[in-house]
Formats: sequence, structure tokens, C-alpha cells
Amino acid sequence: MIGTVTRIRRYPVKSMLGEDLPAGTVGSGGLAGDRAFAVLDGSGAVGSAKHPRKWGPLLACRASQGGDSRVDVVLPDGSAHVAGAAELDQRLSELLGRPARMSDQPPRQARLERAVPDYDGGAPQSALADSVLDATGTRVTSVGIAAGSFLDFGALHAVTTSTLQTLRGRAPGPDFDPRRFRPNLVIDTGSVEGFPEDEWPGRRIRIGETVLEAIVPTPRCVVPTLAHGELPADPTLMRAVAREHRIPVLTLGSLTCVGVYLKVLTAGPVRVGDPVTMQ
Repeated sequence: MIGTVTRIRRYPVKSMLGEDLPAGTVGSGGLAGDRAFAVLDGSGAVGSAKHPRKWGPLLACRASQGGDSRVDVVLPDGSAHVAGAAELDQRLSELLGRPARMSDQPPRQARLERAVPDYDGGAPQSALADSVLDATGTRVTSVGIAAGSFLDFGALHAVTTSTLQTLRGRAPGPDFDPRRFRPNLVIDTGSVEGFPEDEWPGRRIRIGETVLEAIVPTPRCVVPTLAHGELPADPTLMRAVAREHRIPVLTLGSLTCVGVYLKVLTAGPVRVGDPVTMQ
């Protein structure tokens, strides 16, 4: 056994605050209900707080999914709305300062814009070469996302308590609350030191009946530095990670990483408290 599931997180709307679950169902596309909706505007880009000047206000909104699969969104003023309602689209447009709408249908060739971080290891050199300065004055790259979904890359994202504790020990200033990294699974790896999930890519992970395969360490963007509900902005956080943990990722060079992306081999339930084993 390599650990225990200590937290399950779902984000019904991409780049909004999510919810803790005692249990969930994992299918081929990831955790049921995760990133079921996204906010779109007229630019053709999928709303992502990876471009904070355009989409950062989404992180002040909280989304949750009821038993009837209805997604409710609470805006910064405390008002609650149902995803897909015209009233919510109007309120989101006001929040963002431009026309926007909620959708559960990923556009063809969906893409998102990613602000180029101001720390080393925040983006591959190839992406930096293709970056442009946009109308907000932000240097951005444009990247595709998983076909037919609003996921960035892997179906699931996991982070271990060992990684977070190691970062706290090496950089005691920043706040390494796991919610900043937006994982689906937080895995308690006990007294293991270092960054154990770095060694997982290519290995199979079993959680009960569910079988996953680790794909690649998770390169990080600026999102962990932003305010997440009651968690204040922490601009020092990713500079600390860049200083302490840059590792090779595929052919992209040495990148700042926290966590690991996973794909689903066998669907099944996951529950808080489930043992996690490696095959």
C-alpha cells in the first residue's frame, strides 16, 4: 500500500471553486461531474484562471452538483444560480466585463489561454517561443485541451501529502493548502519524504475496484498563487516550488511540478479512506 485517499475534490465548473466529496464514481473521463461545465466567451477560448486577468474572477465563484446532477453556482455576492440559466450567463458577463455564457458542450478544437509565469520552469521553451502579448497586456500561450471535454490533460489529478509536507519543510513561508493545486485526489502517503508521485508515471494505481495509470507529473501554472475563496493570493508560492522542485517532463524540459496526472483503465467507485496500492 502506498497511501490512503484522504480527500476527493470535484470542480463542476472549470476554474470555479469546487466541493469535497465523501465518495465518487470514476469513469473513463474522470470523476463523474468534474468539469462538466465551463464558461465561454466570444474569443473561442475556454474560461480558465490560467489567464487571471481575463478569467481570474471565476475563482471567486463556487460550484456544486446535487443528486439530480443539477449544478448550482454561488457568485461572489452570495447569490445562487443554476448552471445553464440565462440569468447566470448575464451575471457572469457582468462579473467578467464582457459577454460570457456557461456551456456543457466543449467547442470543437477547444483551447485555453495560459499566462506565461514569471518564474523559471513555468512553461516549456517551445511555448515561450510561441507566446504573444494580448489585449490585457499579458504574455500568453494558447494550448489545446482534451478532445470532447473541458479537462486540461489527464482524466484525474492527484497530489500526495508527502509532496505538500516536503514543500512546507523546504519553503515554510507560502501556504501549501492542497486546494490551491485543484486535485481530484489527495493521497495520504504517511511519513514518506520527498515527492513520491514523481516516480509513478507508467505505473498502475489501484483504489478499490478502480484502476488508474499515472501518466506524467503535473506542470504548474499561476493558478495556485491566486485567491481561492477564503485562501488569499500568495504570489510567493510558485516561485518557491520553482526553486525546490523542477523535474523533466516528457520532451518539454525541466518544469515546475506538483502532483501527477492519471488516466482511467478500469472505472469504479472511490471513497475517502480507500487504500491506494501500486501494481
